[in-house]
Amino acid sequence: FTNFQAALYIYIYIYHIDMIASRSCCRFVGCTSMMQISCSTTAQNCSIGLRSGDCGGHLSKEMVTEGSYYLYDALDEKVYFKEATILVPPQWNSKDFFKARTESFEKAHIKIDNANSANNTEPYTKQYGECGAEGEYIHFTPEYLLNDTFIQLYGSRGRVFVHEWAHLRWGVYDEYSKEKPFYFSNGRIEATRCSKNIEGQFYEVTAGGSLQPCRIDPQTSLPDDGCTFFPDRNQITNSSIMFLPSLDPVTAFCRENEHNSQAQNMQNKKCSNKATWTVIFEDSVDKDALRSLKPLESPPPPPSFKVVQRAQRVVCLILDVSGSMAGSRILLQQQAATEFLRIYIEDQASVGIVSFSTTAFTLSPLTTIDSDTTRENLIKLLPKVASGSTNMCFGLNQGLKVLQEDNGDVLGDEIIFLTDGLATDNIAGCAPSGIQSGAIIHTLAFSDKAAPELKEMADKTGGKFIYASDELTSNQLMDAFASLTLSTGDYTKEPLESVGTRTSDWFNGTVSVDQTVGNKTSFVIIYEIRFPSIYIQSPSGSVYTQTNMSHDGLLKTVTLNVPGTAEPGDWKYSIQTTSNQAFTITVTSQAAHDDVRPIIVKTHMNQQFNDGTKPMTVFAEVSQNYRPVINAEVWATLESETGSVHILQLLDNGAGADAFQGDGIYSRYFTKLVDGRSSLKVRVKNQDVQTRSAAPKKSGAPYVPGYVVNGVVQLNPPKPPVSEEPLEVGNFTRTATGESFEVKLSGTPPPNFPPNRITDLSAEIQEDTVLLSWTAPGEDLDQGTAKSYEIRWSFDLDMLRNSFSNGHVVNTAAVSPHEAGSVEQHSFNLSFPIQNGTTLFFAVQSEDEQNAKSETSNIAQASKILHGPKPPGVSNPGMNLTVLVISLCVVIMVICFIVAVTAWAVRRRNRFV
Repeated sequence: FTNFQAALYIYIYIYHIDMIASRSCCRFVGCTSMMQISCSTTAQNCSIGLRSGDCGGHLSKEMVTEGSYYLYDALDEKVYFKEATILVPPQWNSKDFFKARTESFEKAHIKIDNANSANNTEPYTKQYGECGAEGEYIHFTPEYLLNDTFIQLYGSRGRVFVHEWAHLRWGVYDEYSKEKPFYFSNGRIEATRCSKNIEGQFYEVTAGGSLQPCRIDPQTSLPDDGCTFFPDRNQITNSSIMFLPSLDPVTAFCRENEHNSQAQNMQNKKCSNKATWTVIFEDSVDKDALRSLKPLESPPPPPSFKVVQRAQRVVCLILDVSGSMAGSRILLQQQAATEFLRIYIEDQASVGIVSFSTTAFTLSPLTTIDSDTTRENLIKLLPKVASGSTNMCFGLNQGLKVLQEDNGDVLGDEIIFLTDGLATDNIAGCAPSGIQSGAIIHTLAFSDKAAPELKEMADKTGGKFIYASDELTSNQLMDAFASLTLSTGDYTKEPLESVGTRTSDWFNGTVSVDQTVGNKTSFVIIYEIRFPSIYIQSPSGSVYTQTNMSHDGLLKTVTLNVPGTAEPGDWKYSIQTTSNQAFTITVTSQAAHDDVRPIIVKTHMNQQFNDGTKPMTVFAEVSQNYRPVINAEVWATLESETGSVHILQLLDNGAGADAFQGDGIYSRYFTKLVDGRSSLKVRVKNQDVQTRSAAPKKSGAPYVPGYVVNGVVQLNPPKPPVSEEPLEVGNFTRTATGESFEVKLSGTPPPNFPPNRITDLSAEIQEDTVLLSWTAPGEDLDQGTAKSYEIRWSFDLDMLRNSFSNGHVVNTAAVSPHEAGSVEQHSFNLSFPIQNGTTLFFAVQSEDEQNAKSETSNIAQASKILHGPKPPGVSNPGMNLTVLVISLCVVIMVICFIVAVTAWAVRRRNRFV
């Protein structure tokens, strides 16, 4: 940001969807399906993916334009959306589209795509990390953009977009709560909202659409589930956008002077009760830039839009054949490239092959993948011999020449650059030309000596950098090729299973083929020395042996291509050898039905570089058509280039590194940092466990059931019903490879990390007993067992938040921490009887063996509310004041009447005396 450039640069990507033929799109001619908007807060990027057609693209432009002016007002006239780029599907025809460079669906931050289930049209943002961390993407549905009814339900699209943008870019959370819509404050029932100055009324909507007073739940003493808060259409406050952007007066984010820190919403829980404005300006990725900005001198211009398109995929393999690749490395390269050409590269893609050592050679010009014969012909051209030096610049320049063959430029084309060592030539001299060419460059480092410019080229061109071990029991190079689906965003081709071992006996295993996959299923076994005996058994008991498989003695591979659609269930493989040798097995399977999206896994680290001062976080998202897959078993393997291996079980428990329980995102802190590059691989399985595809948990603009206008509730149309029932998934297996990451320690070992912050503390008062519950942290963040807990309470939330040590201490001598991830509970009595109507606040810190303390937990609150035998109804906000005012007026009138009568009587009496 500068004072003269306060524009945001966003990338919006629209994923392709079939248009509904009957829908009228005449006023939306010329719009597109993938849109990339640019915004300039230190060059931030965001992307939208849309599965709709021209109409949705045009409405995306309207949404962003309206949102730009709304954002400009919300951030004190400092920020606006300046530029948007729309990426459209390859099959769209127009001469007005520019050629895409690095834009891709995989990197999209804003996706316009079909809903995850029927009628689920709610806009939302997928958030992985902690407060202030950037989210993953915003999801709009075509129906939401095309149907103006949703404007009445959620507010104008531009306002909703800014609400979602704040989730995505600045890591703030919703200020309403579906789980806890009401809470007690000073003995009074309040709606969960921010600011507290938002006025409204409580009612329950009957099945017939009429209103009735809310009823009290005798268990919680709060309104029951049917009670709804209806805000007044006109308000005296202008905040907050993260509560209700649909209200016309709402034009600002909540600041500390208005922030409702007691509201039991996600913003308070995740962000230590901070106001959204505070998080944006003090904790977000743009905090430094935003604080230095001054208001613009004049209103901003509307965003400009550019439409780009990616044609069919164009890829050049640049393969190292220098002397250091001789032996097992050249064979591993050949095996992995063979599977890439045979399985992973898409039909109608164009592929070229270049090899380099002392010089560079074109082994194949760009060739269209139009048949299996073409694939096999390309496989025959892969290099098999290695010798000479490592002149990487020759290879890079030759690859760029090959990519220019089709249309004279390389914009948006891809390079897969594989090498095992340091450059003989000066790669620093030619890397800039590769970066500036417009090609997407993926780099695969096949050893710990690969030049650092490889990572730089990948980072600066939107490619992937992956370190792959050359151990014969490692399948990392095969997995790396499988993960290179950048331009298509197709995760469905990543392997179901990818494992290796060394044995002189049996190598056995089970792969679960679920009902979402089954087409083009193959088992590829690679052996080191001698052709083994192989048996593969289907779920129904059919056994496949070598007679059913193809064997390539030169590549040392054995392949079973399962005919037709593979039978769903557990497939068992058994490999027998009498020689001590290495084996790997890779199992792939593609979607069984065009209209059913398979279960997919995406994995990444929270950062690609770490200096050892902070922990890293491993994420794995398991989903099916945007629906989270929960209760799966997820393991991450992190292997450094020096050979150290760390295995972590990732959890979806809403504690430690995991943001939300049951959202299908499995997370864990990684604290065993090792100097150098490391690879990331995740294996997901479900074996006889109730793994389910659940309704998504998400942050997003709320549905508004109605407003109060002139004292009367005006109901909005009901929200379309959405099935929240989880779907049984059955047994399945998946493997995913993430980008490699690098750690550079500053000569000292990584610091001792304290226990993680507790984020799910809850409190309950039962008579005079307080019951606290939370998930146990670890000795080091979310691993191991903490030494002790410190629990404090207060009548004042802000005091506990700002000065934990000044709170009242709870005796925790009897509390012994359990292993990280365990459920902890502690009940106790205070030193005084708790009066009816009292609200108390509680917080926890934990300590490890080195006396390092965690951050203060989220602040839990509990109220003691006792009612008579018949629970009362709920008075509407302001009604108590109204009754009080009326009562006071009546009393005054009575007093005045009495005084007047008395005075009259006295005067009359005086006349007769």
